Amino acid sequence: MPSTFVLTLSCPDRPGLVFAVARWISEAGGNILDSQQFSDPTDAEFFLRVHFDFPDEREVEMLRAAMSPMAAEHRMDVRLVVAERPMRTLVLVSKEGHCLNDLLYRQSTGSLNIEIPAVVSNHPDLERLSTSYDVPFHVVPVVDKDAPEARLLELVDDLDIDLVVLARYMQILSDDTCRALAGRAINIHHSFLPSFKGARPYQQAHDRGVKLIGATAHYVTAALDEGPIIDQGVLRVDHRMTGADLARVGRDVESQTLSRAIQLHAESRVLMNGPRTVIFD
Repeated sequence: MPSTFVLTLSCPDRPGLVFAVARWISEAGGNILDSQQFSDPTDAEFFLRVHFDFPDEREVEMLRAAMSPMAAEHRMDVRLVVAERPMRTLVLVSKEGHCLNDLLYRQSTGSLNIEIPAVVSNHPDLERLSTSYDVPFHVVPVVDKDAPEARLLELVDDLDIDLVVLARYMQILSDDTCRALAGRAINIHHSFLPSFKGARPYQQAHDRGVKLIGATAHYVTAALDEGPIIDQGVLRVDHRMTGADLARVGRDVESQTLSRAIQLHAESRVLMNGPRTVIFD
C-alpha cells in the first residue's frame, strides 16, 4: 500500500509558497491528492493543508528531516503526519456520559479516526460504560489540584497520547496543565450563549426564554471557555420545551459538536491562527 501523509503549515505570506511545497513533494516522488490554502490579509499569514502519497512506503521522520530546509527558508511552522494513523485520544469525564458514549461508539464503528486507550474520571459512575467497550477506566479523585493533574500528564506520556478530550469533565485545569496540553486538548462547552455559565445552563436558558441553544467545541486554554473555537452547533427551541427538554436535546448537540471537532483535529484540518482557527473542510 502507498504511504499517505498530511502536511499542514503556517508562515508569513509571500509569493511562491504553494509552488515551493508542490515542488518539494514532486521531487520527493510524491503525488498530491488534495490541497487547500488560505491567506489571512489581517496579519499576512499563510495557511496550507496538503494530502499526498507515495507509490512506496516512506518513513515520516525521514520526510520531516528532508523538509526542514524548505521550512527554514520560508519560516514555516510545519506538521507532517501519517494520514491513516488513528489519533490516540485520552477522554476525561465526570458523571455525564452522553459525549463519552458517542465517542466510544464512533471509535468502535470506525467512523471517527481515533483510538481511545483509556478514560479518566474524577468519579466511578461511567466505568461500566467504558469497560463495555474494552477501554480501561481510571478513577482519579480530585482531592487537591496537583495530584490528579500530575496523574493526567503521566498518562499522556505513558500512553503516547496525541489528544486530550474533556467530554463534560467538570473540573478546571490549571494554567500549567493548559500550557502543557496547548493545541492538543479539546473541551465541549455546554452552551452556545456564553452568558449562561456555571450550573444548570439549560435551566437558565429556559428561564430566559431562549429560542436557540447550542454547544461550542474549543481548544483548552488558561482562559476558561475562551479558547480558539473549532466547531459550534445550534438547535432551535420554543416555549413548549421545559428545562429538562432543553437538557435532553442539548446533550445531542454537545455530542455531535464534539465529535465533529475531534474529527477535524484528527484529520489535521484545524490550524491555529492566534485566538482563532483556520478550518479546512
